[in-house]
Amino acid sequence: MAEHSDVVVIGGGYAGVMAANRLTQRGDVTVTLINPRPVFVHRVRLHQLVGGTDSAVVDYQEVLAEGVRLVVDSVTRIDAAGRGVELASGGALGYDYLVYAVGSGSADPRVPGAAEFAYPIAALEEVQRLLQVLDAAPASAAVTVVGAGPTGIETAAELAEQGRGVTLVCGGVLGPYLHRRGRRSVAGRLAALGVTVVEGPDALVTAVTRDAVRLADGRELQSAVTVWTAGFGVSDLAARSGLSIDALGRLLTDETLTSVDDERIVAAGDSVAPSGLPLRMSCQAAMPLGARAADTVLSRLAGEQPETLNQSFGAQCISLGRGTDVFQFGNRSDVAVWFHIGGRLGAKMKETVCRGILKHLADEAHKPGGYSLHRMKGGAGRKKALKAMRAEAPVVAERGGVGDGPAQTGDVVAAAVDQDDEFVRVEDDAPVRAAW
Repeated sequence: MAEHSDVVVIGGGYAGVMAANRLTQRGDVTVTLINPRPVFVHRVRLHQLVGGTDSAVVDYQEVLAEGVRLVVDSVTRIDAAGRGVELASGGALGYDYLVYAVGSGSADPRVPGAAEFAYPIAALEEVQRLLQVLDAAPASAAVTVVGAGPTGIETAAELAEQGRGVTLVCGGVLGPYLHRRGRRSVAGRLAALGVTVVEGPDALVTAVTRDAVRLADGRELQSAVTVWTAGFGVSDLAARSGLSIDALGRLLTDETLTSVDDERIVAAGDSVAPSGLPLRMSCQAAMPLGARAADTVLSRLAGEQPETLNQSFGAQCISLGRGTDVFQFGNRSDVAVWFHIGGRLGAKMKETVCRGILKHLADEAHKPGGYSLHRMKGGAGRKKALKAMRAEAPVVAERGGVGDGPAQTGDVVAAAVDQDDEFVRVEDDAPVRAAW
């Protein structure tokens, strides 16, 4: 290796910041973080920005190591052969290693009228746009939230606490990840807040107009403001750069998070599909993945073999307004179990988690290498899933595109485990279980 190495990190979210901070362990490494915004978006609080209870923005000085160079720009193309990235501003940066951590955003809804009349909230700018619309709408205006994952539930609760009349359209079941006991708690709290929950097989949105939402069974719900939270998508940067991707566009890697095309490119966060078996899109996965990606780079710089992915999960916490939460516990393979904590104690636990996220990043900035949650023993389900998948067929990768057409919101080639860590195959049309 050269005496000095340049590492470029694309994306300044949870995974990218963790990776960038951790890479500063070595004095002979220059770390550059490229991000389109000059501030860090605390994404797990975006629903609070909708409700006016938090800014969801943090200065990078609070979470990013001093030794990391921040470039406020966007990458338009990765030149893997030339080891460089092209920037939207017209410039370019070279690298010895690249960390691909572009995260996720709102998926193309592919429902007539949704792109024109509904308001997604996966990004800071999208929420800011929604706030302008809400401010201009009367307090009595009907609000419809489409999508009953954590983002939809939390947003519906925040708006209902403001006194808004809110309808939550599930497109299926309320809180797909939740155990039935946790689901009952969520449903009870939403009912107490006055949220109308529309669920079941006929609760699929087929069209959105300026003032209504149409369902599969022909019902039409009046909606002055429609908020769209049904699914996440990823950037097409990897596809545009000719790299191998999965059906949703995530960069395809091995279990060390190294691109199947180039060992100088590693990935982390929502935009990676290790072995074609992506993890749940979440902060809970992103930070450990960021640490693992950094460790892979550091191992290669040291001439050592990188360790493989060993991801562990613990819970999914869902805010139900400012004073209540459902803290849904799961096994290490990320499957909900019967136990959950609700009410004020659940809310305190959720707040502790939100604050702890920033503390983990700040601690890694001040003492790189101290973070260790990515080394916790993971669930046995992933190993079983990998073994079963490899026995069935090799991973199918697309290079420079996503097959015969753009990926649908729910497209995923994945596997999951049941509550006993037994392997279960998830079909291509199964919904992505996504949370922040």
